[in-house]
Amino acid sequence: MVNTDRETAAPARISRRTVVALLGATAASGALLATQRATAAPAAAKGLDDPAKKEIAMELVSSAENSSLDWKAQYKYIEDIGDGRGYTAGIIGFCSGTGDMLEVVQLYADREPGNVLAKYLPALRKVNGSDSHDGLDPNFPKDWRKAAQDAVFQQCQNDERDRVYFNPAVARGKADGLRALGQFCYYDALVMHGDGDDPTSFRNIRGRALRSAKPPAQGGDEKTYLNAFLDARVWAMKQEEAHSDTSRVDTEQRVFLRKGNLDLNTPLDWKVYGDSYHIG
Repeated sequence: MVNTDRETAAPARISRRTVVALLGATAASGALLATQRATAAPAAAKGLDDPAKKEIAMELVSSAENSSLDWKAQYKYIEDIGDGRGYTAGIIGFCSGTGDMLEVVQLYADREPGNVLAKYLPALRKVNGSDSHDGLDPNFPKDWRKAAQDAVFQQCQNDERDRVYFNPAVARGKADGLRALGQFCYYDALVMHGDGDDPTSFRNIRGRALRSAKPPAQGGDEKTYLNAFLDARVWAMKQEEAHSDTSRVDTEQRVFLRKGNLDLNTPLDWKVYGDSYHIG
């Protein structure tokens, strides 16, 4: 008599070759799924501190500050633009009346003692906070241009730009949940207005924006917040005659914002003071 219960309960025998094949198929299927997921996942957006994005930021600022995309040609730039800040010079407009020019010349003296600008340190300390040229004229502009040929001085300008303006702007922008365009808006505002306690400083421009919109880090819409920030920026610019032309906001930053280019992806086309610029 056949024991049907045992026959029913007995497991089917599977060959080792079949097991290996099944395992291989499972692994292949998992690998395919992982590949599909990786392909579908969008690449993380790059911040303004990405080298390519940073280069764009330097060119954008240079178009507004110096009417040129060649920002590296501006190490030697120096003039009094009549804004009450004394001499404006270098790659982002260090000013003799606001202290940042003093800091860059001091750094240069620390790194290269006895350089051509070191003798002006006492005068720069005295004129800080004013538009005075006392102790600087007539040779300071000539000596600044001479120093600008020195790679050490060029690096001093780069480092002070990053320490005082670029790095703080990017850090604050990231903390607010902003992408590259928003980080650039912060950077450009810091370059022009500084971060003091006066009503038109960067921190107060940002504070003015926060009263009407929330940044993404606080649950707000990024475009809405950036429009509020740029509104506040325009208000601040119009408080000073020397900065009353707001085209660097109106026909540059707002152009990118209206197009939804929050990552500052190229190509970029904009105007400043009526001049057209392009980055391909």
